[in-house]
Amino acid sequence: MRSILACQVKATCVANSYCFVYLKNQRLISPKFSKVAGNNEETEKSEIKEDPLEEERNGLVREVGNQAVWSLSSCKPGFGVERLRDNIMDTYWQSDGQLPHLVNIQFHRKTNISQIYIYTDYKLDESYTPSRISIRAGSHFNDLQELQIVDLNEPTGWVTIPIKDGSVKCIRTFMLQIAVISNHQNGRDTHMRQIRIHAPVEDRHYPLELFGKFSTVNFQKFATLR
Repeated sequence: MRSILACQVKATCVANSYCFVYLKNQRLISPKFSKVAGNNEETEKSEIKEDPLEEERNGLVREVGNQAVWSLSSCKPGFGVERLRDNIMDTYWQSDGQLPHLVNIQFHRKTNISQIYIYTDYKLDESYTPSRISIRAGSHFNDLQELQIVDLNEPTGWVTIPIKDGSVKCIRTFMLQIAVISNHQNGRDTHMRQIRIHAPVEDRHYPLELFGKFSTVNFQKFATLR
Protein backbone atom coordinates (compact mmCIF):
# COMPACT_ATOMS: atom_id res chain seq x y z
CA MET A 1 0.00 0.00 0.00
CA ARG A 2 1.37 3.37 -0.97
CA SER A 3 2.11 5.94 1.69
CA ILE A 4 3.08 9.63 1.58
CA LEU A 5 4.16 12.28 4.04
CA ALA A 6 1.35 14.26 5.60
CA CYS A 7 0.77 16.05 8.88
CA GLN A 8 -0.41 15.38 12.41
CA VAL A 9 -2.53 17.99 14.12
CA LYS A 10 -2.89 19.04 17.72
CA ALA A 11 -5.78 21.28 18.74
CA THR A 12 -6.62 23.58 21.62
CA CYS A 13 -9.91 25.35 22.29
CA VAL A 14 -9.85 29.06 23.08
CA ALA A 15 -12.30 31.50 24.61
CA ASN A 16 -13.99 32.58 21.36
CA SER A 17 -15.03 28.96 20.67
CA TYR A 18 -12.67 28.50 17.72
CA CYS A 19 -10.37 25.45 17.80
CA PHE A 20 -6.84 26.17 16.54
CA VAL A 21 -4.43 23.58 15.22
CA TYR A 22 -0.67 23.15 15.03
CA LEU A 23 1.02 20.73 12.68
CA LYS A 24 3.95 18.32 12.41
CA ASN A 25 4.92 15.52 10.01
CA GLN A 26 3.63 11.96 10.06
CA ARG A 27 2.85 9.20 7.56
CA LEU A 28 -0.43 8.97 5.62
CA ILE A 29 -2.17 6.01 4.01
CA SER A 30 -3.97 6.92 0.76
CA PRO A 31 -7.79 6.51 0.70
CA LYS A 32 -9.34 5.03 -2.45
CA PHE A 33 -12.58 6.76 -3.42
CA SER A 34 -13.33 10.18 -4.89
CA LYS A 35 -16.02 12.28 -6.56
CA VAL A 36 -15.88 15.60 -8.35
CA ALA A 37 -18.26 18.51 -7.74
CA GLY A 38 -18.48 21.74 -9.71
CA ASN A 39 -20.15 25.11 -9.21
CA ASN A 40 -23.84 24.61 -8.31
CA GLU A 41 -23.42 21.02 -9.44
CA GLU A 42 -24.94 18.04 -7.61
CA THR A 43 -22.78 14.96 -7.10
CA GLU A 44 -24.10 11.55 -8.04
CA LYS A 45 -24.78 8.77 -5.55
CA SER A 46 -21.87 6.57 -6.56
CA GLU A 47 -18.39 5.57 -5.52
CA ILE A 48 -15.69 6.34 -8.09
CA LYS A 49 -12.71 4.07 -7.58
CA GLU A 50 -9.97 6.63 -8.17
CA ASP A 51 -7.06 7.61 -5.99
CA PRO A 52 -7.52 11.32 -5.12
CA LEU A 53 -3.83 11.56 -4.16
CA GLU A 54 -2.50 10.38 -7.52
CA GLU A 55 -1.61 13.92 -8.62
CA GLU A 56 0.42 14.37 -5.44
CA ARG A 57 2.40 11.23 -6.13
CA ASN A 58 2.98 12.36 -9.72
CA GLY A 59 4.35 15.68 -8.51
CA LEU A 60 1.62 17.71 -10.27
CA VAL A 61 0.20 19.22 -7.05
CA ARG A 62 1.17 19.48 -3.39
CA GLU A 63 -0.87 19.36 -0.21
CA VAL A 64 -0.61 22.72 1.61
CA GLY A 65 -3.02 22.22 4.51
CA ASN A 66 -0.07 21.74 6.86
CA GLN A 67 1.02 25.33 6.12
CA ALA A 68 -2.19 26.82 7.54
CA VAL A 69 -3.86 27.45 10.89
CA TRP A 70 -7.23 25.69 11.06
CA SER A 71 -10.20 26.78 13.16
CA LEU A 72 -13.88 25.83 13.53
CA SER A 73 -17.06 27.71 14.40
CA SER A 74 -17.88 24.99 16.94
CA CYS A 75 -17.09 21.40 17.87
CA LYS A 76 -18.17 18.63 20.24
CA PRO A 77 -15.53 17.72 22.84
CA GLY A 78 -13.24 15.10 21.33
CA PHE A 79 -14.50 15.75 17.78
CA GLY A 80 -12.56 18.92 16.98
CA VAL A 81 -10.37 20.22 14.20
CA GLU A 82 -7.68 17.58 14.71
CA ARG A 83 -10.11 14.96 13.33
CA LEU A 84 -10.10 16.69 9.94
CA ARG A 85 -6.34 16.20 9.60
CA ASP A 86 -5.61 12.90 11.34
CA ASN A 87 -5.72 10.93 8.04
CA ILE A 88 -8.20 8.42 9.51
CA MET A 89 -11.47 7.92 7.63
CA ASP A 90 -13.24 6.52 10.70
CA THR A 91 -12.94 9.75 12.73
CA TYR A 92 -14.77 13.01 12.07
CA TRP A 93 -15.34 16.60 13.12
CA GLN A 94 -18.79 17.13 14.65
CA SER A 95 -20.17 20.64 14.98
CA ASP A 96 -22.09 21.85 18.01
CA GLY A 97 -24.20 24.88 17.19
CA GLN A 98 -26.43 26.60 14.66
CA LEU A 99 -25.94 26.55 10.88
CA PRO A 100 -23.84 27.53 9.03
CA HIS A 101 -20.93 25.48 10.35
CA LEU A 102 -17.54 26.90 9.38
CA VAL A 103 -14.06 25.52 8.72
CA ASN A 104 -11.51 28.35 8.50
CA ILE A 105 -8.12 27.78 6.88
CA GLN A 106 -5.66 30.68 7.29
CA PHE A 107 -2.28 30.70 5.56
CA HIS A 108 0.74 32.66 6.78
CA ARG A 109 1.32 33.96 3.25
CA LYS A 110 -0.67 34.20 0.02
CA THR A 111 -1.00 30.68 -1.32
CA ASN A 112 -2.14 29.24 -4.65
CA ILE A 113 -5.11 26.88 -4.24
CA SER A 114 -6.40 24.66 -7.04
CA GLN A 115 -8.57 22.00 -5.33
CA ILE A 116 -10.26 21.13 -2.06
CA TYR A 117 -10.92 17.49 -1.15
CA ILE A 118 -13.62 16.70 1.41
CA TYR A 119 -14.22 13.16 2.64
CA THR A 120 -17.79 12.34 3.69
CA ASP A 121 -19.75 9.14 4.29
CA TYR A 122 -23.52 9.36 4.00
CA LYS A 123 -23.94 5.65 4.80
CA LEU A 124 -22.52 6.22 8.28
CA ASP A 125 -23.43 9.86 8.99
CA GLU A 126 -26.90 10.15 7.36
CA SER A 127 -28.48 13.43 8.56
CA TYR A 128 -25.06 14.72 9.68
CA THR A 129 -23.83 14.68 6.06
CA PRO A 130 -23.56 18.12 4.37
CA SER A 131 -25.94 18.68 1.47
CA ARG A 132 -24.86 22.21 0.50
CA ILE A 133 -21.40 23.74 0.97
CA SER A 134 -20.19 27.27 0.27
CA ILE A 135 -16.52 27.90 -0.60
CA ARG A 136 -15.24 31.38 0.31
CA ALA A 137 -11.86 33.11 0.02
CA GLY A 138 -10.26 36.37 1.11
CA SER A 139 -7.51 38.03 3.12
CA HIS A 140 -9.26 37.75 6.50
CA PHE A 141 -12.68 37.12 8.09
CA ASN A 142 -14.05 40.54 7.11
CA ASP A 143 -13.54 40.40 3.33
CA LEU A 144 -14.44 36.81 2.43
CA GLN A 145 -16.17 36.40 -0.93
CA GLU A 146 -18.15 33.37 -2.05
CA LEU A 147 -16.49 31.49 -4.91
CA GLN A 148 -19.05 28.75 -5.43
CA ILE A 149 -21.81 26.69 -3.88
CA VAL A 150 -21.66 22.90 -4.13
CA ASP A 151 -24.74 20.68 -3.71
CA LEU A 152 -24.12 17.12 -2.53
CA ASN A 153 -26.48 14.18 -2.94
CA GLU A 154 -25.75 11.45 -0.36
CA PRO A 155 -21.96 11.54 -0.98
CA THR A 156 -19.78 8.63 0.09
CA GLY A 157 -16.04 9.11 -0.40
CA TRP A 158 -13.90 12.01 -1.57
CA VAL A 159 -15.67 15.05 -2.99
CA THR A 160 -13.27 17.05 -5.17
CA ILE A 161 -14.03 20.76 -5.53
CA PRO A 162 -11.97 22.61 -8.18
CA ILE A 163 -11.16 26.16 -7.06
CA LYS A 164 -11.21 28.64 -9.95
CA ASP A 165 -11.34 32.39 -10.48
CA GLY A 166 -13.03 32.85 -13.84
CA SER A 167 -10.79 31.29 -16.48
CA VAL A 168 -7.87 31.02 -14.05
CA LYS A 169 -7.43 27.43 -12.84
CA CYS A 170 -6.47 28.38 -9.29
CA ILE A 171 -6.77 31.27 -6.84
CA ARG A 172 -4.17 33.01 -4.69
CA THR A 173 -5.42 33.77 -1.20
CA PHE A 174 -4.57 34.17 2.49
CA MET A 175 -7.71 32.44 3.73
CA LEU A 176 -10.26 29.80 2.75
CA GLN A 177 -13.56 29.17 4.46
CA ILE A 178 -15.72 26.06 3.98
CA ALA A 179 -19.28 26.76 5.16
CA VAL A 180 -21.84 23.98 5.62
CA ILE A 181 -25.12 25.70 4.75
CA SER A 182 -27.42 22.69 5.12
CA ASN A 183 -27.36 18.97 5.90
CA HIS A 184 -29.28 16.00 4.57
CA GLN A 185 -32.71 15.40 6.12
CA ASN A 186 -32.56 18.93 7.62
CA GLY A 187 -29.95 17.81 10.13
CA ARG A 188 -28.64 20.41 12.57
CA ASP A 189 -25.02 19.40 13.22
CA THR A 190 -22.59 18.15 10.62
CA HIS A 191 -19.83 15.56 10.18
CA MET A 192 -16.73 15.94 8.01
CA ARG A 193 -14.09 13.23 8.06
CA GLN A 194 -11.10 14.67 6.17
CA ILE A 195 -10.14 17.82 4.26
CA ARG A 196 -7.13 18.21 1.98
CA ILE A 197 -6.00 21.38 0.19
CA HIS A 198 -4.10 21.19 -3.10
CA ALA A 199 -1.80 23.77 -4.68
CA PRO A 200 -0.41 23.46 -8.22
CA VAL A 201 3.28 22.77 -8.74
CA GLU A 202 4.57 25.37 -11.18
CA ASP A 203 8.25 24.43 -11.28
CA ARG A 204 9.63 21.58 -13.34
CA HIS A 205 9.07 18.20 -11.71
CA TYR A 206 10.25 14.66 -12.28
CA PRO A 207 7.51 12.11 -11.43
CA LEU A 208 8.73 8.91 -9.85
CA GLU A 209 6.45 7.01 -12.21
CA LEU A 210 8.94 7.74 -15.01
CA PHE A 211 11.49 5.59 -13.20
CA GLY A 212 9.22 2.86 -11.87
CA LYS A 213 6.45 2.44 -9.32
CA PHE A 214 8.00 3.15 -5.93
CA SER A 215 5.86 2.87 -2.82
CA THR A 216 8.11 3.88 0.06
CA VAL A 217 8.29 7.31 1.65
CA ASN A 218 12.10 7.36 1.31
CA PHE A 219 11.76 7.27 -2.48
CA GLN A 220 8.73 9.56 -2.77
CA LYS A 221 10.28 12.44 -0.83
CA PHE A 222 12.66 12.93 -3.78
CA ALA A 223 9.78 13.17 -6.29
CA THR A 224 10.37 16.89 -6.97
CA LEU A 225 13.18 19.42 -6.80
CA ARG A 226 12.37 22.66 -4.97
